[in-house]
Amino acid sequence: MATEIRALVEEGAARLRRATDDPRREAELLLADALGRSRAWLLANPEERVLDCDATDRYESHVTRRASGEPVAYILGEKEFWSMTLAVTRDVLVPRPETELVVERALAHLALGGGRRVLDLATGSGAIALAIARERPACRVLGTDVSGAAIALATANAQRLGIANARLETGTWYEPARDELFDVITCNPPYVADGEAGLAWQVRRHEPHRALYAGPTGLEALHTVVAGAPARLLPDGWLVLEHGSTQGEAVRALLAAARFTEVSTFRDLAGHERCTEGMLPSQCHT
Repeated sequence: MATEIRALVEEGAARLRRATDDPRREAELLLADALGRSRAWLLANPEERVLDCDATDRYESHVTRRASGEPVAYILGEKEFWSMTLAVTRDVLVPRPETELVVERALAHLALGGGRRVLDLATGSGAIALAIARERPACRVLGTDVSGAAIALATANAQRLGIANARLETGTWYEPARDELFDVITCNPPYVADGEAGLAWQVRRHEPHRALYAGPTGLEALHTVVAGAPARLLPDGWLVLEHGSTQGEAVRALLAAARFTEVSTFRDLAGHERCTEGMLPSQCHT
């Protein structure tokens, strides 16, 4: 393997072309991590020679893993989400930019300074829960996940980011909430149908199946979340859901059948229907 930074990046990018649409940028990120440097330093020093054999070995390992389809976030052990750097492992889904839409919609229903209560189901790395907790420090946020490893990771993220108003607990869906009621419930549940052919091979191979696949239709987890929400929402509380790009109509129907009103679907930056919300009116609690 060459030892000049420019050549190392070019070699890595050539090997990554089948695994990613942005091979050069990812090669730069992987090399910067292997060197313990920033990508900005790398770009400013393309002719610098790398004399550290351990660093080049790390880079070789990084590129090999990425060429097999493993997400960069798992290789680096972190991912940016809502201007936070979150630790991620293979126990959780890699936080994605489109999920920030769930955060945006939840914040729209949480006034600044108000001491509201928020529940985030299937919290994974804690991305949604911690983003809301950081933006609304007066709120109390509970994040739940069936995976103990995910909750341990989310808890570590909260501690490292200094977020004290988020509680993370292990359990199935609403179970850890016990008798608590909430102003807003958010969820990015599994919503891929078993055998879904359109899922990228890299995702199928490396990300946790339990967090991806919902069942034969892909709507099973969404059914569970919607069915349980009315008993957990305060009057005029909101349910905000992420879902697949072709599931908007089905999710709107689920919310309407559960007596939610003001049901709306929002599109992500790619133009796909990605997030649907509804309000449970106060008369549904009488």
